[in-house]
Amino acid sequence: MNKRSGFTVMARLVGLVKPLTGYMLLAIAMGLAGHLCASFITILGGWALLEILRPGWALPLAALFVLAGVFAAARGLLRYAEQACNHFIAFKLLALIRHKVFRALRRLCPAKLEGRDRGDLIAVITSDIELLEVFYAHTISPAAIAALFSAILCLFIGSYHPLLGLLALAAYLTVGLVIPLAVARLGGQDGARLRAGAGELSAFVLDSLRGLPEILQYGRGEDRLAAMNRRTDALSDTEKRMKTTLGLNQGTVNTVILLFDLAMLLAASVLFRQGAVGFDGVLIPTLALMSSFGPCVALANLGSTLQSTFAAGNRVLDILEETPVVEEIRGQAPVAFEGAAAHHVTFGYQGETILRDVSLSIPKGQVVGIVGKSGSGKSTLLKLLMRFWKVGEGSVAISGTSLEQVNTADLRAMESYVTQDTHLFQDTIRGNLRIAKLDATDAEIEEACKKASVHDFILTLPKGYDTPVGELGDTLSGGERQRLGLARAFLHGADLMLLDEPTSNLDSLNEAVILRSLRKEKQHRTVVLVSHRRSTLRIADQVYAVEGGRMS
Repeated sequence: MNKRSGFTVMARLVGLVKPLTGYMLLAIAMGLAGHLCASFITILGGWALLEILRPGWALPLAALFVLAGVFAAARGLLRYAEQACNHFIAFKLLALIRHKVFRALRRLCPAKLEGRDRGDLIAVITSDIELLEVFYAHTISPAAIAALFSAILCLFIGSYHPLLGLLALAAYLTVGLVIPLAVARLGGQDGARLRAGAGELSAFVLDSLRGLPEILQYGRGEDRLAAMNRRTDALSDTEKRMKTTLGLNQGTVNTVILLFDLAMLLAASVLFRQGAVGFDGVLIPTLALMSSFGPCVALANLGSTLQSTFAAGNRVLDILEETPVVEEIRGQAPVAFEGAAAHHVTFGYQGETILRDVSLSIPKGQVVGIVGKSGSGKSTLLKLLMRFWKVGEGSVAISGTSLEQVNTADLRAMESYVTQDTHLFQDTIRGNLRIAKLDATDAEIEEACKKASVHDFILTLPKGYDTPVGELGDTLSGGERQRLGLARAFLHGADLMLLDEPTSNLDSLNEAVILRSLRKEKQHRTVVLVSHRRSTLRIADQVYAVEGGRMS
């Protein structure tokens, strides 16, 4: 995770408000007016006292009471309107941020997400983004309101005497700026630790749920529970420290406010004895200061909670600002599929070379087999053909055009990629198949399933093609999921089918049906079939062997 200062995170998050600037200005205006109404209710009380002591000193009592009633009603309405605007902005921006995050994940996938903890990603998309609501609804406009409100009150109090205005300024700066910064510094990295720990716990729980059968089988439940308790205890300790800091913050704020109130009363009294101000110069500035700390207290209370907010914002910005390994290509001339090839390709992950000087030709209308042991680089080669990764040395081409000059959308339309582990969504079988072709007819779906030797099995299910498959397809066996993955590829109808161990989980009968279908498919499309078993490749027109990253 990149380390950014709180001010940097805040500046980046504020920049996202630009589309809703008008609403933000409206919220600030209404919040400022509301706080002025609240503060001047107390000031009107002071003027009423002066009117009682010396009639004619201020406005008539009736007028003062009417104004107090108007300000009280206006305060309620303005407060509601301010909060409505702030939450409208917050929830609109959260939706916008989620959209940006999903676009960023799509841009980063799959290269930058391989090996990334899924549970931690879920925590970022859900709880971390949700926590930003505190920033957008309760931080930006309150900070602006506090600054404007404090400036107005300083001028008002300073109109009685400049020294009193400066004292008010010192009070507002201490409560609204100095104390929150000191509390944030005191809290250190607790906020970042809390968000990172929450993400790790989410990942641990998700991993435990997925591996529950294995945990039960090998009797590791107690160990897993103990590990989970250690993580939750660590989170509880961090949260306890943050709450202690919050309590210290609130106690300090209340003490400082009381001291400044007393200081204002003392300073005004000294000036009164010196004849620099009248009795109103003692009463009104003191009442004004006592009733005006609301906006600054709101900022002071954010000192500790903003740690978690900025930590969450930092995690979200890590995704938004991550540079993809492979950029999406647009604006190139369309390319029709006329075969594919790799020329002297050398590629590796994180300094480890996987493929060395690999070349192969994939003619149109043929079945090309690639055989090799596990870890020899077969799957990596398919990923390079899909342009999931960039080639280190050499080139990969479609129809004689380098993949770097082929539109990404066109490439995805030309290719179908089936991995060993087929992912199924929590949907019906029909819904999962239609991912490959949204407008597919029922007849097309059934034909694809027949080619994948899964149609008869689907008909035995209670609801046929409308049977739910459960989360991650956990109601189906590995072989059944694999055949549904092949059915997707057949339904997609791409010119080039890239199949990575497509029959590894199948019995010999189903494998024979699928291989026969693939043999027929070469009349319409090209197939690259990867397997570690040579028997699977008996339908191939040409077979390449990969060993130690080299091809023969």
